[in-house]
Amino acid sequence: MLGYTFTTEEEAIQAKLDCDTYYGYPIPNTITQHWTNYLYSPNDNIWYIIYDLSLQQVLGQPIEFEITTPNFPI
Repeated sequence: MLGYTFTTEEEAIQAKLDCDTYYGYPIPNTITQHWTNYLYSPNDNIWYIIYDLSLQQVLGQPIEFEITTPNFPI
């Protein structure tokens, strides 16, 4: 996966807020409150944001990383 990883939730929150500030979110009287959001991978103990070209202006060059998904019975 291409994106951005963080070792603490606080870092992920700050990255989200940096993107919000850059793009002027939240916009009053709209439903969308954030430009992007982060996810947590409990198996890998990392927070991450999936890459989008619009994020590169704020968060810089993305990295390639893998997350471990749980195995659910089919």
